[in-house]
Parts: sequence; C-alpha cells; structure tokens
Amino acid sequence: MQEKKEALRLIEETLKELESSKGSVLTAIQKLARVALILDNQDVKIWCEIQLGNPIYTIPLKKYIDALLKYQEEKTAISSKEITKIKNELLQLNLKSEFHSTIEELNIKKDINGGGYENIGFIEEAYNDLVRTKKGNSGRFYKVHLNTHINYVKKKAHDIISKLYNEVKFSGTVSNSFDILKDAVDDRLLDLDPKISEQLMLAFKSVSSTKKEEWSQALTSCRRLLESLADKLLPASSEKIDGRVLKQGQYVNRLWAFMDKSIESDSNKSLAKTHIDFLGSWLEKVNKLANKGVHAELNQLEAVKAVFHTYLVVADILEYLIQEETTSTKPNINTASLDELEVHLNISRSIAKDIFKLRTQEGYLDIDILSTVKGVGQKTLEKAKIEFLID
Repeated sequence: MQEKKEALRLIEETLKELESSKGSVLTAIQKLARVALILDNQDVKIWCEIQLGNPIYTIPLKKYIDALLKYQEEKTAISSKEITKIKNELLQLNLKSEFHSTIEELNIKKDINGGGYENIGFIEEAYNDLVRTKKGNSGRFYKVHLNTHINYVKKKAHDIISKLYNEVKFSGTVSNSFDILKDAVDDRLLDLDPKISEQLMLAFKSVSSTKKEEWSQALTSCRRLLESLADKLLPASSEKIDGRVLKQGQYVNRLWAFMDKSIESDSNKSLAKTHIDFLGSWLEKVNKLANKGVHAELNQLEAVKAVFHTYLVVADILEYLIQEETTSTKPNINTASLDELEVHLNISRSIAKDIFKLRTQEGYLDIDILSTVKGVGQKTLEKAKIEFLID
C-alpha cells in the first residue's frame, strides 16, 4: 500500500512536470524512471534509461539504426545478416521493437541534428541555449530538430505515465476485492488442511511467473488440490449418488455429491441442483485446462482464469462446509467424549472424569443426574443445555 501511494505521488508530479510549459522533460523522465522501479515495470525503466543516454542501450541502438540505413542503401545479404545480429543483441538487453525501437522513435533518434541518443537533459539545454541566443542552430544542433525531439519524448512520456496512472489508481478496487476472497479461502483452507491450502497458494504464485512451465504447474496444482479436497470432504467409495460414480478418480463427482448433500432441502432443491451443475461445469473446465497445461501449450490468461475460478469454486464449497458445520446437530451428552465434556462445559479435567464415571454408572445423563456431580453448579447446568443435546 505504501509503495502504491509513493508511485501515485510520483506519477502526479511527473504529469504536472510534463503538462507545465515551464516543466523539465529531464525531471519528468527521472521521476518516471523511479515510478517504473517502484512498479517493477522493466519496459518503462529501460525506455527511460534510453532517454537518459545510458550507453548500455544507446550504443547497440545506434548500431541498429546505422545497419538499417546501410541496408536501405545497399540491400545486401551482409547488411541483412548484420541487422539480424544486432536485433538479437537488442533482445538480449530486453529491448522490444514495439516499445523501445518503434519506427517513430528510430526516426527521431537517427536525426543527429536533433540530439540523437544524447541525454534528454543535454538536448533540452542545447535547445534552451539556441532560444536564449536567438539562433536557429549551433552548427551541430538545429533548434527545430531539437524541439521535435523534445516534444516526441514529452508526448511519449505523457502517454506512458497516463497509462500507469490509470493502472495504479484504479487497480485497487478489483484486486482488493479479490484479495478479500483469496485471504478468506486461504485462511479457511489452512484450518481445514494446510497442505491443500499450500497447493492453492502456490498455484496463485505460479500464474504470476513469466515461465510457461510454471503456468502448467499452476493448473496441475489446481487439479491436485481439488482431488485432495474431495478426499477430505467425501472419501472415495463404491456407491453411486444420482448415477454419479464416487471412486478415487471421480473427484469432481465426489465434490458434486458433497455439495448436493450440504445444500439439499425440499424448498431449495431445484436451485441447489442448478448451482451444483454450474459449479460442476467449472470444475470440469479446470480439470480440462489442468490436463492441457501438462500436455500442450498454454497461455498465461488461461492459467490465471483457471486459478481464479478455482478460488471461486473452493470458496463456494467452503461456504457450504461452514453451513453444514453450523447447522450440524450438537453433540449428545450421553455419547460425548471426555475431552468434549471438559471443553464444552468449561470444567476441570477431574470434574469431567466424575461426570463420565457417573454416566457409565447410571447408563445415561440428564440435568437432574448431572446436578448431583460435585463441582457442577447452575452455571454449568445452563451451559450443558446450550452445548449438548440431553435426552
């Protein structure tokens, strides 16, 4: 949250710098570079480094422009190979043609009279010198060319920072809403089974990776956690429910059966069936995507959607699990364990043992019999009525 606030502050300062007639493009680019660093936006960070004249990027870009110009003049196989070689060098530096070396940018940067790949601060100063001296050129730089260069950098920086502003400013609502769901599901799964929760959290982490194999692994994790969840909620059996096989491999059917049982009621039967079918279809889709992730090419969007829908489906399953636990019958005092007597009645272990012994001796317990146990007062009797079923 603190990083987001700092990024927004710098973004707003950058916009003011770019939109002011007295603003400095150099200052704006420096602030934009800091924003890119905070947001871990590698493309923007590199673009800023180019405008600041970092030779790591500007030298190979100059070579690329020279090679392109040479090819236009000669169009030989040698110059074509040279272009390919330089392109590969640019790719190794994470330079992207659609962002760092567009046709528009290359046309601007190839103009030596407009500053080329010099630092934008140097270009601004050269332009201001010509304005102050009321000259059209310095013999090396031309005022019109410098102005064209500055306006290009200013416009592109404004486009970039405006896009970042929208992304940072308005990303919170949706992401925070999902964070609420994610945190709730993660916490509930941790209570139910830490290993299952870990599988889902790792799947979410994997889809954020840039590696395709991790996207596939995310879907494999989704499938495994659904299998584990089915094992936890409704273990495999040879029986069938509504024609659905509940064997080990039929984990989707077992999750269906669990939900069918949990939400089944005379008044809501039709709605319950519809809901189960809907969720079941998503479970099938996740399953197919998971298999696709293992055996075929998979794009990141498919992986993200599968993980998000897994969270939604698991959230519904856990909601019905909570409802089942909430509406379940209270423990019967005549079948309660020693631990249950101690915990539910909030009594000492020795008193719980006395109650257990008396129940064994009498064959059952009721309020009157319970009241005869030493250490059991009116408060404990009232608690027993709330916490236990008493025949």
